[in-house]
Amino acid sequence: MPTNEHVKLFIPGPVEVSKKTFHAFCSPMIGHRSGDFKKLYGGIQPRLQTLFGTRQPVFLSTSSAWGVMEGAIRNLVAKKVLNCMCGAFSDKWFDVSKRCGKEAGALQVEWGQPILPAQVDAALAAGGYDAITLIHNETSCGVRNPLKEIAAVVKKYPGVLFIVDTVSSFSTEPIPMDELGIDVLLTGSQKALALPPGLALFSVSERAFERAATLRDRGYYFDFLEFKKNQEQDMTPSTPVISHIYALCSKLDDIFEEGVDVRHARHARLNGIVHEWVTSRGFEFFAPDGYRSLSLTCVKNTRGVDVAEWIKRLREKYRCVIDGGYGKLKGATFRISNMGDENEETITALLAWLDDTLPA
Repeated sequence: MPTNEHVKLFIPGPVEVSKKTFHAFCSPMIGHRSGDFKKLYGGIQPRLQTLFGTRQPVFLSTSSAWGVMEGAIRNLVAKKVLNCMCGAFSDKWFDVSKRCGKEAGALQVEWGQPILPAQVDAALAAGGYDAITLIHNETSCGVRNPLKEIAAVVKKYPGVLFIVDTVSSFSTEPIPMDELGIDVLLTGSQKALALPPGLALFSVSERAFERAATLRDRGYYFDFLEFKKNQEQDMTPSTPVISHIYALCSKLDDIFEEGVDVRHARHARLNGIVHEWVTSRGFEFFAPDGYRSLSLTCVKNTRGVDVAEWIKRLREKYRCVIDGGYGKLKGATFRISNMGDENEETITALLAWLDDTLPA
């Protein structure tokens, strides 16, 4: 049975959602083929384009980001895709590529290690690829891949389209899509944007649309050309999740009232506070220096703490939770999110609660 007893989330998705955002979900329903919807959808475009760093339209999909991740494979891969793999989610993209019937190559590194530009260069130089996927911020292990440097490498290969997942980094730092030459930039609602799950956002380059037009097995629901055709009329190809879009509009108000640069600086500052706590308490980082996420911290359990028991105490005493490690890293790591609406007060409080509940 559902419970009304609130437990504050410091996990890396879904993250805590503000009362203001929840209130926006209660806006009156409108017809999704009405002038009111066109005004709503079209009205948020300029601010979304600013966050995406693009002049291209930004599409909204009633799905998780994985829908768009699969859609990108079906729309853009004609020959072979290189999947850069450094954690659970990037590893999964390789599986998705094969399930879509595409030939796929794996650039695999150990979980917690970054994808390096030289590795990408060597793989693409071998030839045969016409697309590459990268998760900018691998949430499962807290790795932040060097996007700018990898983008510079991909530009050396004009026939290779660049697909980038920014689900847990979007709006926490600048990611200029057009400047970097990204062909599909995608994100989801439930992490850095601090909305409930169920909405994906993405933008597509002109050359990616040209590639999509040559492929016949794009399907319908995630057909990029259908999104483009409908967007020209401020519409979506299928029924949009209107309440989520109201909430997104409210969240954009928050972001631009705070200031985009200020928001970026806040995430970096909070991340630094968590990092100071990690080192001062005798733990270590799972990701190497220079390649750590700015929106969450994956901590190596070097003290041999019973993480599950720790989280249980934290939940019972302070009604909040952190993450106990993803997949094969469960118990060997734990993850602390500082993304979304968190601030110095909430993060400092969490760290004090962690100290108080830390098993001896």
